[in-house]
This record gives sequence, C-alpha cells and structure tokens, in this order.
Amino acid sequence: MKLIERKQYLDKLINVIGTPDIKVITGVRRSGKSKLLESFKKYITDQYPDANIIHINFNLAKYEDLKDYHKLNEYIERLYDQNKENYVMIDEIQMCPEFELTINSLHASECYDIYITGSNAFLLSSDLATLFTGRTFEIKVFPFSFKEYLKYNEEADIYNAFQNYIYDGGMSGAYLYKDRESRYDYIEDVFNTLILRDIRQKYKIRNSALMDRIVDFLMDNISNLTTPRSIADTFTSNKDKINNKTVSSYLEYLCNAFAFYKIKRYDIRGKRYLSASHKYYLSDHAFRYAKLGTKNMDFGRVLENIVAIELLRRGYEVYVGVLYKKEIDFVAIKRNEKLYIQVSDSISEEKTFKKEVEPLLQIKDAYPKMLIARTKNDEYQYEGIRIIDIADWLSIK
Repeated sequence: MKLIERKQYLDKLINVIGTPDIKVITGVRRSGKSKLLESFKKYITDQYPDANIIHINFNLAKYEDLKDYHKLNEYIERLYDQNKENYVMIDEIQMCPEFELTINSLHASECYDIYITGSNAFLLSSDLATLFTGRTFEIKVFPFSFKEYLKYNEEADIYNAFQNYIYDGGMSGAYLYKDRESRYDYIEDVFNTLILRDIRQKYKIRNSALMDRIVDFLMDNISNLTTPRSIADTFTSNKDKINNKTVSSYLEYLCNAFAFYKIKRYDIRGKRYLSASHKYYLSDHAFRYAKLGTKNMDFGRVLENIVAIELLRRGYEVYVGVLYKKEIDFVAIKRNEKLYIQVSDSISEEKTFKKEVEPLLQIKDAYPKMLIARTKNDEYQYEGIRIIDIADWLSIK
C-alpha cells in the first residue's frame, strides 16, 4: 500500500514529545490512526536511536495474551529501561478491558511517554477526562483531505482530480481497488461492520434496523437543518414507533464515533449560539454514495460536506450562520479569527450568484467573507467577498 506522510498530524505528535500528557489519537475508523502511530515510531527511531520504544498492536495475534490489564502492565514494566527514554505506543487499546487502569498506573509512575489509539466508540473525546486521571492531549485524525488525495495520486490537473475526489472520498484504503464499485463496497463495509458495529457493541443497541434508517435519513439530508423531534415525526408518519429521546441518543452515538459531525447554529447579529436545530455532516462524503448510491447526485450538498470537514480539519470551530432569517453556510472561528463562508456547486448563472452573495453582503462586521464554488477560474473579489474555486481553496497550503 502506498503511504504518504501526514505532516500536519505528525507535527502535532512531535510537538508534544516529552510532555506529561497522555497522547490520544482519535478519528473515524480506517482514517489512518495506526499508520500515523507507525510514522511517529519511525520518527522517534530515526531522531532518538537510543530510545526504548514499547509498541503493542492489539490487532496482531502475538499480543493476544496482553488483553488483560494486569498482564499488559507487567509486560510494559518488564520492558522498561531506566537508562533510556521510554515510549509506550498502543494500537486499539480498547481490546484490553479496563485498559485505563494500566494507562493511569503507567502515567502515575512518570516513567513513560504514552501514545494510544483506539476504536472511537470506546475511546470518546467526551470520556477522556473521565477515563484518565492525567491530562490528555487529543490528536484528531480525519480521512484524506483533497490536498492529501492530490499527493497520493500525483495528479497535476486539480480540477479533474477534485471531480474524482468527489466520488472517491478520503478513505485511503479504498484507493487500492481498481473500480469504483469495489471501492464503494469497501467503504460501505467500513461503515457497517466497523463504525456501526462498534456503536451497537458499546451501547448495546437492540434495534439495529432503526439505527440504519436514522443513518440513511441523515445521509439523505446532509446540509438540512435537523432536530431529533423532526426525525421522530418523519419516522412516526411512516408508522415507525420511535420518540425524539431515542433519536437524540442515536445521533449522539453516531457523532461520538465520528461517523457524523454536528454543526450548531450561530446568530451573527446577536452573537450567540442557538440550540434548536443542527446540521449533520459525514466524516467522509463517500460514505453517502457507498450507502445510498450515486443515481441522484446532489453536488451542492456534497461540496458543503467537504468544506465543513475541511474547516474542522484546519482547526476551526464551525457553525451555521443565521442573519435576519437568512442562512450563511458556515461561520468558522479560531481564536480571534472568524470567516463567513457560502458554498455552491455552480455560480455561473447570475441569479444563483446573487442568491449566494446576498446573505454575505448583509453582514456588517469586517471579518473576511468567502464564496467557495466550482468556478475553475482564478480567485477574484466581488464587493469585498472573496470568490474562489473549491479545488483551489482545498489545495491551499
């Protein structure tokens, strides 16, 4: 399998070498967490040849006997070298029941630099503070960005490459398959057998068919404002017995496992967050095609999904903007930085262009405003609004 260096994630790990934090690599299944840990191990080996690296991958049968936290702890302590810097790297940590007891003990000894990955239904961002008594540092890994897709495929024509990325998505394991149908079989299998299976196991879900229908509904309604009640009402009208509390729980489970990301609304004029309805975006847009098919392509929704995940990948807090009952696709915030963004498949027609820029023109503050679309033209300005092709924006360094 071809590998590329995922520098933005590797740099984050390098920057926290030697800190007392427990480093936790999170992200949707098959997004490259284990490969990232392997790359980091190689970096440590190259830069610090005298380092003592204790690496355990619970996917490998040779570590089967360590799936007991006492034995895991004994194994690591037996390999400890007091004359060297000791690094502990564990893949799929959740396969060892009560793993947190071992990790907390190792951390308390102050003898190890600890790095772990695990299934996200069992190693949730929201649970890290509860699981571990020490401070954690989370590295959030996403599927391949468009820029990484370009690097992997060594594609010179970025506009043609972006058209392929729309269909292929960022699950790099699928790139090994020659035809698109086989790629979608792989992607669907990842979603069904890994992501949903983890959720069912973690939360002991009995009605798996209902969860599947909720997943299909969310995928079909990417970029639409949604509430648990509206989903429950839709299902009830189709004679499914379900209440909004159950739907709310299932949505939380799907977001905890990084299958979907929930984007809240932000009142631009009132500068406050709204708690009613939200939007849900897939961690990788190709999941939608793999599950629902590509007959009824809605490129506008897909582009919006791609931009939402890219903003999260770049470290922004992302919200849906609301101003005078009009919607701005995204308000992206990072410390003192704020961006207002509209996303469109095509703005070649004047009517569509005006519709997209009008909400941005009504925003009176001085923060940057941007319209991202498939223009295949050089970037330009319209009344202070930056107009840029989506492939160009995604490939910006």
